[in-house]
Amino acid sequence: GIRDLFERAISNVPPVQEKRFWKRYIYLWINYALYEELQAEDVERTREVYTQCLKFIPHKTFSFSKMWILAAQFEIRQKNLKGARKIYGMAIGMAPKKKIFDSYIEMEMQLGNVDRCRILYGKYLEVCPSSCDAWCKFADLEKNLGEVDRTRAIFELAVQQTMLDKPEILWKMYIDFEIGEGERVRARDLYERLLERTKHVKVWISFARFESVPLHKLALEGEAEDQEAGEDDQAEAPTYDMQQKAREIYKRAYHFFRDTATDMKEECVMLLEAWKAFEAEFGTAESLKEVEAKMPRQVKRRRAVRDEAGEEVGMEEYYDYIFADEAGAAPNLKLLQAAYKWKKQKVADDGGNE
Repeated sequence: GIRDLFERAISNVPPVQEKRFWKRYIYLWINYALYEELQAEDVERTREVYTQCLKFIPHKTFSFSKMWILAAQFEIRQKNLKGARKIYGMAIGMAPKKKIFDSYIEMEMQLGNVDRCRILYGKYLEVCPSSCDAWCKFADLEKNLGEVDRTRAIFELAVQQTMLDKPEILWKMYIDFEIGEGERVRARDLYERLLERTKHVKVWISFARFESVPLHKLALEGEAEDQEAGEDDQAEAPTYDMQQKAREIYKRAYHFFRDTATDMKEECVMLLEAWKAFEAEFGTAESLKEVEAKMPRQVKRRRAVRDEAGEEVGMEEYYDYIFADEAGAAPNLKLLQAAYKWKKQKVADDGGNE
């Protein structure tokens, strides 16, 4: 009957060892195992189907995390924890993939086996040292257990890795952890270390904001994002010292974009917008005027458009920024101001002639 049909179906093995040909084939095995477990209700035959399938897959060429996890979950349903651990162990030995580690760790966490989770995260990070997701989850485990020193040690190891897939997430989590612990000096040190690695405008803006906001408020931000800004916010304006520290960061960032990374004009404008908003909220009329004086003038320009061969195929318009401190900007600005004045005058004259 149905069993014979499944046996005939799985005998049609894909002729080549390429994963794309095996993807549909593997679902025959999954359906066969589910039939044996749920309809035939034959535990031993279900176990046999999973065992045969896992023997059949050419793990050295490619593997299927889904199959390992389904087999382990079947054993959990049979309350056979030893069997499930054995399958996960074989999977890590033969095909150590992210999904397998995540599934195995989740099982051990639900059972409250913290030490086993630690060992598994150790193996996970041996296999995938560049996975920020794994580092963050490991740090999160220790943080939830109240192990501050362990959490910090994990983050330290993580940021020292030469290759990371999502370093910005890892650094943000590390900084947020120190903020949550009330460690402003440590968090400030992390921002400085991060700036040694990247001078991204968002890092500068985040750093300046960190200096201008009370620490406990920063720590609560993640938890109370939907809370309306009320009178409390007004009562917690930054102290003069905090304002000065934030200004120092904005100044450093501005000098970096104007002196070193002169081609990053749009980033510099983003920074100035953030600085201007800060001064408008907390600064004086004089400090706001100083920042406004640094704002560039936006001009429309034309440039040649070239095809792949380098041939000119037309012209396109684009926006450029002219900063007051740019070499040769003064004559340009004077010219622009004169043109703007002339245009304004012309519009006024035309209006008067009508």
